[in-house]
Amino acid sequence: MKKFSLIFFLAVFAALESSFAQQLQMPQASPSASISQKVGLTDVQVIYSRPSTRGRKIFGELVPYGQVWRTGANSATTLDFSTDVMIDGKNVPAGKYALYTIPGKNEWTIVLSKNTELWGALGYSDADDLMRFTVSPNKLSRKYETFEISFNNMTDNAADLSMKWENTRVDFRISTEVDPIVMAQIQEMVIDTKTENPSLLYASANYYFNNNKDLNQAYEWIKASTTSDPKYWTMHLKAKIEVALGKNSEALASAKESMKLAEEAKNPDYIALNERLMKSIK
Repeated sequence: MKKFSLIFFLAVFAALESSFAQQLQMPQASPSASISQKVGLTDVQVIYSRPSTRGRKIFGELVPYGQVWRTGANSATTLDFSTDVMIDGKNVPAGKYALYTIPGKNEWTIVLSKNTELWGALGYSDADDLMRFTVSPNKLSRKYETFEISFNNMTDNAADLSMKWENTRVDFRISTEVDPIVMAQIQEMVIDTKTENPSLLYASANYYFNNNKDLNQAYEWIKASTTSDPKYWTMHLKAKIEVALGKNSEALASAKESMKLAEEAKNPDYIALNERLMKSIK
């Protein structure tokens, strides 16, 4: 009898295992997606699901106005920041947050919640809110059949997070701290150590030039870099800094040297950059 029971149990287990193994693989109605973006020095990751309109009216009907929305489908959309960021003028500590929205005809409320474990908005409580702020939606001339999140208007320290569906687009700005971090690195690795590393000197000079800092200091660094290890890109930066300092004859000579090195390296981009720079020097 015991033997029969064991055989019966094994047969049932095998049948169940077989049925699970034979489950149909079906396309998701709202497939999951993720997007990662470096904003300044911060890694930002968005995980969300992408519903489609499928002939339905979305905002004001499928997604009611004035109600908390999961901002996608299935589990709530999440935002993960590797460092502290600024949103709507407020500090957002590094970490993971659920992104909820409350759509309205003329105004949307954006919500960052500390509770990232909910299925959609079921169980949502404003007691878990980290922050709320409002933005104005924009009407689009083209229709987005499928909900989409993207990053736009990138700068060295910020980006817009953009949500688009149907004929509506909503954006909010994410800003990060860059300058204090970079300047601290330059202080530690270049200034305090009096480095002679040409790569570090070039990077520091390039940052100073692009961020309107001390051009005379940038010039000293790029001269040291190109003296020890001239490259077509470092010589080109030297020429641009010389133009900014009014040293046009030196700039022309540096651009010609950069052109020569770029031709030897068969780099058409820097050949064109130097041609344009030399034409601009009066």
